[in-house]
Amino acid sequence: MSESISAAAAGTWKLGDREVNRLGFGAMRLTGNGMSGNSDRAPIERDTAIGVLRRAVELGVNHVDTAAFYFSPLRSANELINRALAPYPDDLVIGTKVGPARGPSGDWISAATPEQLRGQVEENLRQLGRDHLDVVYLRRMSQDSIAEHFGALAELREAGLIRHLGISNVAPEHLAEARAIAPVVCVQNRYGLDHRLADVNGLLDSCGEQGIAFVPFFAIAGDGREAGAGGTSDAEVLAVARAHGATPAQVRLAWTLQRGPHVLAIPGTSDPVHLSENVAAGALRLSQDELSRLDALQPPAK
Repeated sequence: MSESISAAAAGTWKLGDREVNRLGFGAMRLTGNGMSGNSDRAPIERDTAIGVLRRAVELGVNHVDTAAFYFSPLRSANELINRALAPYPDDLVIGTKVGPARGPSGDWISAATPEQLRGQVEENLRQLGRDHLDVVYLRRMSQDSIAEHFGALAELREAGLIRHLGISNVAPEHLAEARAIAPVVCVQNRYGLDHRLADVNGLLDSCGEQGIAFVPFFAIAGDGREAGAGGTSDAEVLAVARAHGATPAQVRLAWTLQRGPHVLAIPGTSDPVHLSENVAAGALRLSQDELSRLDALQPPAK
């Protein structure tokens, strides 16, 4: 598929009062794997990472996902975004996450307390060079209730530090809990062809019914998670890809986007070629027969 295709081909969705193209970009992979201080995946050259971010915007990406805890010994996703894209385009929406806490060496310390969330928000503001954050997700760790943590973010929203709120790694009961406190514009959970818990528990459909964006992570990587997609694909995925002159990753992204108009994809990559392929996937339309064949690959409960 042509690398000249714009991210606008995927269509748009409004995150609160901010309209974004449904095909966005996840910054985690620019730092290595972004979540571990001892990753086997070395970070790419700084200039290459900056070039990937700038090229994403050139291709129409106006929704970038990041977090202050996306860092490796040599790279910080937020710092790269700041260096590459500031002064930021007016239509660019940056979503970040708070909740998990890491030490300078990259080791996970614990989940932040509600009182510590302001410091995490301020760290994202500092790293990104912003006076407010467009979207902040509360990334749930192991807590059963998110009310106290989400309430702390709602106060920061009232104070003007945050424009819109989202939640991540949650179940339907957490969404109901959060919405009773403040508006929720997006939910970010693991979801893709190989992992469809959000179908089983109804969260994906519930978000659509309530006008809330559903933002899958690992839509391409699947069980590869932070390490990225593996080298094999199901024969059915390969067959659909061949029929469209596309890659298996593009088919996975297209399948994800066709789950609903409220679904926003945020594939991450450190490869400029893969970036162009990911953006082009926003223009790929699978037939109902192809969608049915792909749906049958995996019991949705996995």
